[in-house]
Amino acid sequence: MISVNLSHKHEYVLLKKWLKERGYEDNTLRPAQFSETGRGLMTTKALQAQELIISLPEKCLLTTDTVLSSYLGEYIIKWRPPISPLAALCTFLIAEKCACKEESLWKPYLDLLPETYTCPVCLEQETVNLFPEPLRRKALEQRRRVQELFVSSQPFFFSLQPLFSEDVASVFNYSSFRWAWCTVNTRTVYMKHAQGDCFSRESNTYALAPYLDLLNHNPAVQVKAAFNEKTKCYEIRTLSGCQKYKEVFICYGPHDNQRLLLEYGFVANSNPHSSVHVGTETLLKYILPEDKQRHTKLSILQENNFLDNLTFDWDGPSWRLLTALKLLCLEADQFTSWKKVLLGNVISKRNEKKSLDLATKICMSLTEETQHALQKISLLKSDCQHLASQLTLVEALRTEDLKILQMSAEILQHLHSTTI
Repeated sequence: MISVNLSHKHEYVLLKKWLKERGYEDNTLRPAQFSETGRGLMTTKALQAQELIISLPEKCLLTTDTVLSSYLGEYIIKWRPPISPLAALCTFLIAEKCACKEESLWKPYLDLLPETYTCPVCLEQETVNLFPEPLRRKALEQRRRVQELFVSSQPFFFSLQPLFSEDVASVFNYSSFRWAWCTVNTRTVYMKHAQGDCFSRESNTYALAPYLDLLNHNPAVQVKAAFNEKTKCYEIRTLSGCQKYKEVFICYGPHDNQRLLLEYGFVANSNPHSSVHVGTETLLKYILPEDKQRHTKLSILQENNFLDNLTFDWDGPSWRLLTALKLLCLEADQFTSWKKVLLGNVISKRNEKKSLDLATKICMSLTEETQHALQKISLLKSDCQHLASQLTLVEALRTEDLKILQMSAEILQHLHSTTI
């Protein structure tokens, strides 16, 4: 992976100076531009397993405590019903970046934040329409949640008019709010805070961590990350080590690519946690209308939480998916055995075969749908240049999906031959 050192650039020099004033000084990590991952951090020495990657003092962290101790504090304390911790952070980011600008104490950090994001809430509807069905549904839900939070926060925004010379409606517009929401959603680390009366009861676990948030995700890397109450620093320790002059990675969690795209706006190549989700709509296509017990079967699956997280993985159809299909394939005289199916028992050779046949049909259907989506993306990339980067993102997701489905088809073929 080719890298270009960015340490000399003015904006990074200012950030390092700003961090040093707040107690953080480190000569091991360097900001760099990498050919495969974009902006990240490179180590100037070999890091051993269990070694500390970064230790960022509490003074450097942007939390709800930061917001409360600012000019917004008195407005938040007085406001009823209380705003959420998330809304408070979004308000502060907008106020500091869009209104305070040059005067902001957080300017060196704010100047290095992305201007735009690629979370689904920021993508064009044309792009979202190309998502697999379960992800498309979640993307629309994300958009609804952000819009609802924006609308519900507007009375509070208007209360802040005395703080600004310009109209608050132009400062706290939907575009700036969406940017702030994505900043918090994609860049915060987990840090528990005391639940005060000035905020709503929603979780208050956000902390924006300047410089630390330049560390990119790699699903193969293992780290230990937490706020250290003794040192009063947010610390990340590598469990796998890193070679000198290589990019230092952290792991955001064992997320599949749909989750990574939804929450962070990117996909990871060759992600071992990747999976293709089978939505309820897809399942319904394969339930025979003449099956008199179809509604009861679906109710059983729903009540036992077997309609969610049904997937094809690198190892083929998941146990949950096969179990759900076995229940759906139960014949009338076997139906009383549905509890045994959910416990993983084999009911009959015929039921095993029928469920594998159904899994194969679903796998083939999803393969065809994925191939069709990839063809559509290819055509759109040449016709809609303004969507090129968004389409490349969905193309990466769909390409990984296709590989998983092709692998699953081979595994199902093998399972067929062993159950006949």
